[in-house]
Amino acid sequence: MAVAKGELVEIFKARTDKREYRRIVLKNSLEVLLISDPDTDKCAASMDVRVGYFSDPEGLPGLAHFLEHMLFYASEKYPLEDSYSKYIAEHGGSTNAFTSSEQTNYYFDVNNDCFEEALDRFAQFFIKPLMSADATSREIKAVDSENRKNLLSDARRMDQLQKHLSIEGHPFHKFSTGNWDTLEVRPKARGLDTRQELFKFYEENYSANLMHLVVYGKENIDEIQNLVELKFQDIRNTERSCFRCPGEPCTSEHLQVLVRSVPIKEGHKLGIAWPITPEIHHYKEGPCRYLSHLIGHEGEGSLFYVLKTLGWATGLFAGEADWTLEFSFFDVVIHLTDAGHEHMQDVVGLLFKYIRLLQQSGICKWIFDELSSVCETKFHYQDKVTPVNYAVHLACNMQVYPPRDWLVGSSLPSKFSPGTIQMALEELSIDNVRIFWESKKFEGHTDKVEPWYGTAYSVEKVTPSMIEEWMLCAVNDNLHLPAPNVFIPTDLSLKAAQEMVKFPVLLRKASCSRLWYKSDTMFSTPKAYVKIDFNCPHAGNSPEAHVLTDIFTRLLMDYLNEYAYYAKVAGLYYGINRNDWGFQVTLIGYNDKLRTLLETVLGKIAIFEVKTERFFVVKETLTKEYQNFKFQQPYEQAMYYCSLVLQDHKWPWMEELDILLHLEAEDLAKFAPKLLSRAFLECYVAGNIQTSEAESMVQYIEDIFFSGPNSACKPLFPSQHVTNRVVKLERGMSYFYPAEGLNPDNENSALVHYIQVHRDDFLLNVKLQLFALIAKQSAFHQLRSVEQLGYITSLMQRNDSGIYGIWIIIQSTVKGPGHIDLRVEAFLKTFESKLYEMTSDEFKNNVNALIDMKLEKHKNLKEESGFYWQEIHDGTLKFDRKELEVAALRQLTQQELIDFFNDHIKVGAPQRKSLSIGVYGNLHSSEYTADKSGPVHYSVKIDDIFSFRRSQPLYGSFRGVSGHVKL
Repeated sequence: MAVAKGELVEIFKARTDKREYRRIVLKNSLEVLLISDPDTDKCAASMDVRVGYFSDPEGLPGLAHFLEHMLFYASEKYPLEDSYSKYIAEHGGSTNAFTSSEQTNYYFDVNNDCFEEALDRFAQFFIKPLMSADATSREIKAVDSENRKNLLSDARRMDQLQKHLSIEGHPFHKFSTGNWDTLEVRPKARGLDTRQELFKFYEENYSANLMHLVVYGKENIDEIQNLVELKFQDIRNTERSCFRCPGEPCTSEHLQVLVRSVPIKEGHKLGIAWPITPEIHHYKEGPCRYLSHLIGHEGEGSLFYVLKTLGWATGLFAGEADWTLEFSFFDVVIHLTDAGHEHMQDVVGLLFKYIRLLQQSGICKWIFDELSSVCETKFHYQDKVTPVNYAVHLACNMQVYPPRDWLVGSSLPSKFSPGTIQMALEELSIDNVRIFWESKKFEGHTDKVEPWYGTAYSVEKVTPSMIEEWMLCAVNDNLHLPAPNVFIPTDLSLKAAQEMVKFPVLLRKASCSRLWYKSDTMFSTPKAYVKIDFNCPHAGNSPEAHVLTDIFTRLLMDYLNEYAYYAKVAGLYYGINRNDWGFQVTLIGYNDKLRTLLETVLGKIAIFEVKTERFFVVKETLTKEYQNFKFQQPYEQAMYYCSLVLQDHKWPWMEELDILLHLEAEDLAKFAPKLLSRAFLECYVAGNIQTSEAESMVQYIEDIFFSGPNSACKPLFPSQHVTNRVVKLERGMSYFYPAEGLNPDNENSALVHYIQVHRDDFLLNVKLQLFALIAKQSAFHQLRSVEQLGYITSLMQRNDSGIYGIWIIIQSTVKGPGHIDLRVEAFLKTFESKLYEMTSDEFKNNVNALIDMKLEKHKNLKEESGFYWQEIHDGTLKFDRKELEVAALRQLTQQELIDFFNDHIKVGAPQRKSLSIGVYGNLHSSEYTADKSGPVHYSVKIDDIFSFRRSQPLYGSFRGVSGHVKL
């Protein structure tokens, strides 16, 4: 086997993995992992550069992140701005990048037949980027817009606060994103040219010996190797040494501290962190995995179980975070209830009691072996993911693991080392703890402000003796280690498919249920997917019913948690979730113990009772979620208003919140029997399950809910079958709905420009999809890159239960919604000429790219089931949609696309139906007042959504008609 340079290495892979792997090292010391997958529908690549924001020069925070933005623009070989992203988008692909502390990762995927040129364009990032002066000055605004978007993100605020409370000269202390001030104002004041600093940073740090590349292709491994050698050999190697952190970021000053901080959103959170030895140095022994498994466990006797029983916590996470090769932290994050907030000291005391229990119990081999067994099964039967996600994951792994373990990483703890685990456990001591306590109740009681995000906080010392006292005062609990996991699968055999069906079949139908079934003919994994949709008319007929159904499903999840958590650990997941007309039960994972879990879940539903103390915990959590709606990003609020305008029977969050505040446990106790009194069950079973097993499951469900002596349900009357109807906008009309941003502190405004086109039809579908494919990158380049309206800029298709359209979404601080909408229309006017000027070859290339995207195979059972379930849920039942749309695409002409654009998309077209939603941030509040009176270029201004919705005709529903439930 030919290898460009370096040793031939056998790379350990999963038993079910049929791909071929090869490690090579190019002459410039670029280390590469080649992957050949003859079955792939897409090719991908990921380049991981061993430099991140830790390497930002003094006084230039965000430079590494800014450089990541700039490399996308142009290169010496491909000087046309944005031509790389345009090429990728026009050939069915996607591209992105991210910057972290010690690495910057660039990646893309693309249709197979365009891989060579895409790879060549990608390689030029690292050979000769241009970074023009004009593009540099514009892109600083994009970085600033990205930062402004993040300013009100609690996750980013608290992350930066933890960094702020570290050694000032340590890289961990740095601000990673950058903004206008750090990349424009301050450098200019110091006489620095940011563009020159970019080149300098690039020249000093982007060296081939610091890069790791993953290339995922369809060709054989030798062909991929030849391609890589040709494209990437010219990357310079300056023998740059790898960045190394100067030791730990925390001194004694930053340990034994209690930090109170004020978040943006409602809720209380407790974060307990310890500096630890990075697990990467002991990844085969898995000390952090062992400890996070136990401290984060949710079964009976666990820390979370006790906190939940006391009514003090609603969630708990434990695990390693913010790790590098030189330092790391182990975090425990606990979401507190109001009562838990009042018992913070008891919560911390219980945590350290549990840690002490682990120390006293010793390191248990059976727990490690069980964990190792679960991990091994998960690795060897892992689902295939998209090539681009796989490539990114492996490129990151290449930086820190030896080649043999690139695919495995730290996912297979295999060496039981009690001493190593004990060493990690001892690091979780009361001597080196950092406690971060978040709550809006601290507002007005802090004395410090973090400089980058403006987070208010205060710091006080917590001595070991104080924590010992908290432990003594903590409740007399019943903490203990978890029981052996009965859900670990023992039968991983594959069942023979009785017939090799391509699409789901209607296996069974009755007055109360219908069963769709699809055997696994593609993935050969011992897994199954089960979905049971409880269609309950009483669930969605009022805001009150909607909220009560939500609490009903959350309580069920709450009741099942300590039992079903074992299933989750063993790779069998379940969920009970509210939807518009009832709720869904979903199970996915190893089929071996799935029936056992399903019967338990259904049993809880059938004998549902309201536990008052849990009702109020769930109500409190849900109330905070509703109250936090106003802190959503403005573009998310605009999307919400768009749905509120279009979707019949969608209730406003303010009404639901008002109802929620006054609900009592008795209200749910009265509602639950009514909810289940009439139902129709839409069932879908797929995977490693035979037809007889699927039918037996549904028979069991019917027996519980419809046939048993205490059955709660009756079948629906014909008039009760649920529908999903959408407002039909009038042709030739442009509607406008203005709204003030719900958070007065948010500077960002947002616009959603929605164009409604048609009801599900194969020919119209592909015309719309082709337009979106061609226009997507052009819109991004013009509105975001050139005009710099905002970091969040996208053009996407929208599907409301089979009613199709497109929407253009922009969030901005530089312009208000009215101005942005004019720029969107200006773009569409300009885009018209691009359609006319497109050559026949360009048109065919775009059509072929869309065909390739449609013919892309599903990667795993979950993805396949999600596609078919959507057809069932919407009522369209077009399981062969992809094939029929491909057939329509093959017949499509360029003139038909132009005619479609002129009829439906073109500004001023007689059939065009547009709806613009404007959300006004505090920078544009004066414009809201003006625009509310009704800008002249709109036909109709919507003053009241519900009056408007009631006055409009509705599209017919696919669901509930055309034989969907008629039996």
